[in-house]
Amino acid sequence: MIFTIGVFANPPKYGGSVVVAVTGDPGGLNPAVTTQGGVHLVCGSIFSGLVAQDFELNPVPDLAKRWEVSDDGKTYTFYLAPNAEFHDGVPVTSEDVRFTFEELLLKYHSRTRASIGDKLRQILTPDAHTVVFEFSRPYAAFLQLIDVTNAPVMPKHLYENTDPLTNPYNVKPVGSGAFKFQEWAKGDHITLARNEKYFKTSKPYLDRVVYKVMPSSATAAIAFENGEADYFLNPTPLDIERLNKMPNVVVTDKGREGFAGVETVVLNLNRAPLSDSSVRRAMAYAIDKNYIVEKIAFGKGIAATGPISSALKWAHNPNVVKYERNLPLANQMLDEAGYKRESDGVRFHLKYVYAPSYAKVVEALRDQLREVGIAVDLEQMEFSAAVDRVYIKKDFDLGFASFENGPDPDIGVKRTVVSGNIGAIPFSNGAGYRNPRIDELFELAASETDRQKRAAYYFEAQEILTKDVPYLWLYEPQSGAAYKSGLQGMYAWSAKSNVYFAQDAWWIDGKNSNKNSSGTFGQRRLYFFLIVGAIILIAIIAILAKRKKRRS
Repeated sequence: MIFTIGVFANPPKYGGSVVVAVTGDPGGLNPAVTTQGGVHLVCGSIFSGLVAQDFELNPVPDLAKRWEVSDDGKTYTFYLAPNAEFHDGVPVTSEDVRFTFEELLLKYHSRTRASIGDKLRQILTPDAHTVVFEFSRPYAAFLQLIDVTNAPVMPKHLYENTDPLTNPYNVKPVGSGAFKFQEWAKGDHITLARNEKYFKTSKPYLDRVVYKVMPSSATAAIAFENGEADYFLNPTPLDIERLNKMPNVVVTDKGREGFAGVETVVLNLNRAPLSDSSVRRAMAYAIDKNYIVEKIAFGKGIAATGPISSALKWAHNPNVVKYERNLPLANQMLDEAGYKRESDGVRFHLKYVYAPSYAKVVEALRDQLREVGIAVDLEQMEFSAAVDRVYIKKDFDLGFASFENGPDPDIGVKRTVVSGNIGAIPFSNGAGYRNPRIDELFELAASETDRQKRAAYYFEAQEILTKDVPYLWLYEPQSGAAYKSGLQGMYAWSAKSNVYFAQDAWWIDGKNSNKNSSGTFGQRRLYFFLIVGAIILIAIIAILAKRKKRRS
């Protein structure tokens, strides 16, 4: 089978900048060693994958102009764009692809490692622009896996014989994408500049993209409404209500088909009492998911029933055991497990490690679990520190994760539950869950090319997982985006539009339509400091004048 696709663009205009409001620094800019969303949001414009996915999750060309899949589903051959270069002028070759997979993705990237690590037999590079992946058995989800978030192609000449976790290019990345890294003022902004030698001829159209760090979603919304940002991700329902009434604003819920996330509590199964499945089930009955959806997520989501999102309709099993809140039953189960209440009403303490963005959900969970005698001790810390504590050091009882399913359960779900993905890897099987039948079912599903048969394996897996409860699956978020209507080419084709938007976006007038947007945050900051400086100078003059008057 041979796959190729043509992409037709509207007549664009060149110039201008886009300011994207983000709510945190990414911590690093090496997308091959993490699945953190904030990293991929920025790096999606800096790097390239072999393919991307459209709204229907069909593969479309990226670095690979075309590809072939053998009839037995074991061999994938990709033909790279011959004009692709890294931002330092070094050509992108098949050796970069092989190095990326063998030395980076299969060792450090939890989704890619779990998906193909035990079935990829070898990678061949017959010439500079041809790369061949040979699998020991068929792998149905490969074309859904190898986009820029799960398989960004990294420069071998900059990472070979180095520690990829400490390589200096992790903070000054060199990719082959539509935009080049320009600067990173930590805690404030990241600026990317147009790659004039981008292998997709004539693209991109913008001069630069600025990711402006905001203290919170609320301040991001204010910045957008005040014209200090052009593009605002994940507005709350209250934000959306206001934004829909604003002129020259587009609000959309498209372009997230490739994520299908589930907000999840990670349970450390290697520590008592969480090693006891009856305790875990009792905790599931103690949680009010609907409250969290309505009050914390403002109705933008649905209660989750398991690890596979209902957005993946073909693989989602709706008939699993459901944990509707039942406090009497939760208390009874905890009593029967041998965890009686002490004189203060507490059965046991659990340490909850989390990042600030999860604070409201975590506080709600603390309050709900307190009602059945479980005392949750909160340890909030910066995002990267929380990831290190949970996934690397394993020093936690409860952790929090936004687990992206991806376009296929083998890509986003498998990594969290198979025993082969237990280790010091961010966003992997952090629970330390082991079940041979789960390992077997995910392997059978990955090697099966018939979707109906694959679904049967996933249905059985969900039945087992929801009884074992290695995680507490809370809700499936439903988020959207808002951007200025003067921006064209936004959310036009990609199932991960927030990652891919920059290569297609352009201003209708060839520049920023809103004079208060893109780049004005720097000017405003300058004006602020000038005003403050003037006030201080006036105060100093006044003080000196008073002293002079007293002396006289």
